[in-house]
Amino acid sequence: MTATSPGSPTGPVLAEPAGGEGLGHGRRASVNAGYTVLGAVTGKPMAIGGSRGRASATSRGIGHVTLEALKSLEIDPLQTTAAVQGFGKVGRGAALFLHDAGIRVLAISDQYGAVFQQGGIDVHALAAHVDRTGSVVGFPAAEVLDRDLLLELDVTVLVPAAVEGVLTEDNAPRVKASLIVEGANGPTAPAADAIFEDSGNLVVPDILANAGGVLVSYFEWVQGNQAYWWTGDDVEQRLRERMVGTWEFLLAKSQEEGRTLRKAATSLAVGRVAKAHRVRGLYP
Repeated sequence: MTATSPGSPTGPVLAEPAGGEGLGHGRRASVNAGYTVLGAVTGKPMAIGGSRGRASATSRGIGHVTLEALKSLEIDPLQTTAAVQGFGKVGRGAALFLHDAGIRVLAISDQYGAVFQQGGIDVHALAAHVDRTGSVVGFPAAEVLDRDLLLELDVTVLVPAAVEGVLTEDNAPRVKASLIVEGANGPTAPAADAIFEDSGNLVVPDILANAGGVLVSYFEWVQGNQAYWWTGDDVEQRLRERMVGTWEFLLAKSQEEGRTLRKAATSLAVGRVAKAHRVRGLYP
């Protein structure tokens, strides 16, 4: 849900509950039932005014930003390898996106274990295996891998898309990926961030990398308020435009200021809030 204080009012104008951990389609549908407008809650099932593309939006946003970051590094996706930590709502879709873009996904993990295939994992086959068994463990077309070692594999792209705090001061010096795209919220500890900055690893921060879900939640709110629903292609086009446009803007700001992407993004966000407060004057 969006950040609100306990007991604070919610709704399409005051505070709009969106998707989040532990708040699935069913619960969001129940919350929305208390309102008479479709924009009160986002992440709803399609049958009650949800948006096409919402379920995969976070993953696809990660994919779009990853391809743009590779472009900025002058790396051909077809010559790129990747490792994805997490095979849930975010990691699974991100791995499929990268696989379909021609990137060789060498390793994937979930909470139970990890698998590795030097020639690249058939992510669609792995997804079918997980649907049958509930885990990546036991996938016959790959080798067993220690989950913690996935973060240290010699790959081009690392996508930590599971939980926070997995890249630490201890393991950061052993991370070989030249590009780290934060699919999870806060997977990189501040001390690890400093190490990556010194060593030249490019980190795409979570505030941008996994923003696709929040972005399409906004699209759902817009559609609900207009009572006019976009096609799946409309949603995907707008998602890509916003993610790519923001990436290009943030990259330029980072290079202009000589800061990391995370520092540039934080500076930009704080500056926009401060400007809004100055424009409004006394009342926040």
